[in-house]
Amino acid sequence: MRIRPGIEVASLSDVGCQRQNNEDRYSYWEPASEEEFRRKGRLAIVADGMGGYEGGQEASRIAVETVEQVYSSSIHDNPQALLSTGFRAAHQRIQEQASNDPALHGMGTTCTAIALLENNLYYAHVGDSRLYMVRDGSISLLTRDHSYVSRLVEEGILSAEEAESHPQRHILTAALGSGGNVFPETAPKPIALQKDDVLILCTDGLWGVVFESEIRGAVARQPEQACKDLIALAKQRGGPDNITVQLLRLSR
Repeated sequence: MRIRPGIEVASLSDVGCQRQNNEDRYSYWEPASEEEFRRKGRLAIVADGMGGYEGGQEASRIAVETVEQVYSSSIHDNPQALLSTGFRAAHQRIQEQASNDPALHGMGTTCTAIALLENNLYYAHVGDSRLYMVRDGSISLLTRDHSYVSRLVEEGILSAEEAESHPQRHILTAALGSGGNVFPETAPKPIALQKDDVLILCTDGLWGVVFESEIRGAVARQPEQACKDLIALAKQRGGPDNITVQLLRLSR
């Protein structure tokens, strides 16, 4: 795929050290036409499926393909609205597929998607995959984990340090395909990006075993090398889950 000037992009996914199959999925998309690129910009997505051997793979596939299809095919050009519409469509399609196939009952997926239009960042998010931004040597987490333990931290019952090793830290309170309606977390307003900002989309197979300071340090390298180094580090620490990371560095 052609990647227009102004950004460096690298993505990598690995099954990890303890799983038999990879239930993560990711994609990067740009329109073919320049006119559409001016209206829609760039789209990147990461998803982490759950629900058994086939279910997790199927849920993450549906989520990524649906969000990309809705975003790319719409005649409208409001990035934030398109992301939210894509998430709702993915939620419905996952549930429909699960209801049609008993083997897929209970499947669901996290999903974190960003749209970059000029230097403005839009995002939508459900679950506990994450979106980070590194700027001027500092890393910030832009999304909020939709998890049981994250809720305990917000309520002051657990400290952030206690949450890191809590045995229930991967229990989700929201996922595409799970529950009734889905309410994706979105940016209240577009985030203005600067040259050399780095965006990191990743699944919990990475952030669950790699510290934010280590992510920040790795992205000082070229995006492709940074992806390799981060996944290698996660695997050195046991790689208990599938590991997916997508890096985007603004070069202008």
